[in-house]
Amino acid sequence: MPLAAQKTSYVTTSIPYVNANPHLGHALELCVADAFARHRRIRGRRVRFVTGTDDHSLKNVLAAERAGVPTSAWVADHAAAFEALSDALGISADDFQRTSANPAHAPAVRALWETCAHRGDLYRKPYHGRYCVGCERFYEPEELNDGRCPEHDAPLEIVEETNWFFRLSRYADVVREAIESGRLRVVHDGAREETLAFLRGPVRDISVSRSAARARGWGLPVPGDASQVIWVWFDALCGYIAGLGYGGRDRSRLDTYWCGEGERVHVIGKGIARFHAVYWPAFLASAGLPWPTDLLVHGYVTIDGEKISKSGRSIDPTPLIVQYGADAVRYFLLRHIRTARDGDFSLRRFQQAHDAELANGLGNLASRILALAEKVTDGRVPEPGVALAADQELRDSALALPSEVDAAVDRLSLDEALAGVFRLVDATNRYVTTAAPWEDVREGRQGRAAATLRTALEALHVIARELAPFLPGASDDLRTRLRAPPLEGGVGWNVLPTGAPLTRGAPLFGRIGGRDWSRDSGTRAAPRGRA
Repeated sequence: MPLAAQKTSYVTTSIPYVNANPHLGHALELCVADAFARHRRIRGRRVRFVTGTDDHSLKNVLAAERAGVPTSAWVADHAAAFEALSDALGISADDFQRTSANPAHAPAVRALWETCAHRGDLYRKPYHGRYCVGCERFYEPEELNDGRCPEHDAPLEIVEETNWFFRLSRYADVVREAIESGRLRVVHDGAREETLAFLRGPVRDISVSRSAARARGWGLPVPGDASQVIWVWFDALCGYIAGLGYGGRDRSRLDTYWCGEGERVHVIGKGIARFHAVYWPAFLASAGLPWPTDLLVHGYVTIDGEKISKSGRSIDPTPLIVQYGADAVRYFLLRHIRTARDGDFSLRRFQQAHDAELANGLGNLASRILALAEKVTDGRVPEPGVALAADQELRDSALALPSEVDAAVDRLSLDEALAGVFRLVDATNRYVTTAAPWEDVREGRQGRAAATLRTALEALHVIARELAPFLPGASDDLRTRLRAPPLEGGVGWNVLPTGAPLTRGAPLFGRIGGRDWSRDSGTRAAPRGRA
């Protein structure tokens, strides 16, 4: 198919503030977006996948002041930590954009501001309100919990100043109708209903600038008004189109990935749903631009049931990756944290899932099949044999898996997609145990043993292929051992080259055995799980 005729997918994470180092919740979002983007590429889509950081937040300024360093130095250092996490997890992003460093960003923000102003959607007025620095937004009294921010459980700052306002009230009905009809799909039932409840109420215009004095001069100035800087959320949301060429001379990527007929998917946390489901479509409507098609609103990673920011505790994902491997961390986050729900993390749960499902499940299956090949066919792919009922049943289950994975990913339920892959892992393990090809070898039935082996190898190949979006390292390793055809070739049966040498190798995943590796020195070799 010519590239121009291929469907497109534009996938983004949110761009987090860099007032602190990344935690496990940031790793979750990166993994969800990456798995979605990889799945789309494997299925033949033209994909553009972007992540990055939001540098212009007041939170960043205050964090730099507390540390006694220039804001620019602070955001550069902490943005580097986010980029390093992306690399460590094997994230396949096409671009990592920093709002203060991307030369295309400021022109795009100015262009969006001026377009909204030309439309008559920006005006200036005095304002008095309650402001949460953590959320970077004003709250109405009825939105608070005993006068405190509902997201951060913190007191609010009373702010009185003259700001620029956006006529959000003008767009409330059109945004509500789009969400109700599904034209703007918000996948997280709670976030969707909360957004609709907000839009069905009295929707007020919102402040989209801050005084330059309160912002310490950090941020993008309002065009024609040096006393104000552009609100960080107006600034940050524009980042989704800045890297595609909005406001610049070359609009080819914008025309392909944003203004074309493909999907535009933002992967975000539920705490920022309103910014993406209400404010962003309204800004785009004012500018005459298309909207995102989907908002995948993931839940929070919790510790003992509490959101990380409220618990006062955090989990640095980097030591987990170093000690256990990127694929092990990706697996837990993508399967055991349900995509659109909160999920609790503990090292014990992580280790149990690793050993039971990766080491004893997938790893053991690969080891036993490849060890069997050494005994039955001298370590080579056997010819296809006569299929028995059990062979056909496993074949049917394997060939049905890609459609099952596609349906779950289309529902934006990546945990269900990965669970489907591991159901085939379990089914293949049961098949090998029941068929007992070692008994056929002992009784001299080499042909039957080889037929069983070929069926198991083909099922293992389907597993390896469908794992590619979720555990890319293990998938690459396993497909290399099987001498598998390229991912782009599509799913099939009896596709492994007959006679090709197989590689047994070390276990895909070594057992941890419940040990608290976080207490060991950083020099200990990590179990295999690969970045």
